[in-house]
Amino acid sequence: MQEQLGAREQAVLALERRGFSGPGAKERAIREELDLSPFHYYQLLNALLDDPRALAHDPVTVNRLRRVRESRRGER
Repeated sequence: MQEQLGAREQAVLALERRGFSGPGAKERAIREELDLSPFHYYQLLNALLDDPRALAHDPVTVNRLRRVRESRRGER
């Protein structure tokens, strides 16, 4: 049986499901709610996008973020 995501990983995906209004709102939530720097948050998020446990936990969010990542890679 596959191991479940930890609480922090689940919180990262939950934060990504939310919409944020205004510049800086997401970064503020990252710092206040997860106690992470935005840099470490995005490192963790990027690793989660390649984690099959994350896909099993929240396929809609993970697939959406994978599409965004791929489109950004195509722009470079």
